[in-house]
Amino acid sequence: MARLSLHFPEDQYCYSTHLTVRVTDINGANHLGNDSMISMISEARARFLFEFGITETAEDGVGIIVTDLATTYRAEAHARDQLLFEVGVMDFNRYGGDITFRITRPADGALVAMAKSGFVFFNYRESRVVPMPENFRSTFPKVNWID
Repeated sequence: MARLSLHFPEDQYCYSTHLTVRVTDINGANHLGNDSMISMISEARARFLFEFGITETAEDGVGIIVTDLATTYRAEAHARDQLLFEVGVMDFNRYGGDITFRITRPADGALVAMAKSGFVFFNYRESRVVPMPENFRSTFPKVNWID
């Protein structure tokens, strides 16, 4: 079976935030559980969008909806570990793109995980995918485009 491999350009990370692994994030194997990692990735995404003044749902009903999430794990994390989430965007298309994550443990430099979250813009009032708003596009002018 083929394994997923995630590699992102170094120059696409434009935001970082720290999150601490809570005791309640630990699973039966005594390390950070997959479900908790997904929640931490979602929190890092929300902080990233907020930092750039992007609301997840605007007054006109247009917002961002996550279409997929891929995560690869490289090292365990344990309770009270401080993790650094570096966040970037890449591979824009007419309707959305990818938000990328590199998760490390600064205490020892360990790469804990890599993740990619696909997104599109969605009009929640009309229940349909819509083109990426110009104000979002212009916030990240150096992002590559794919067709």
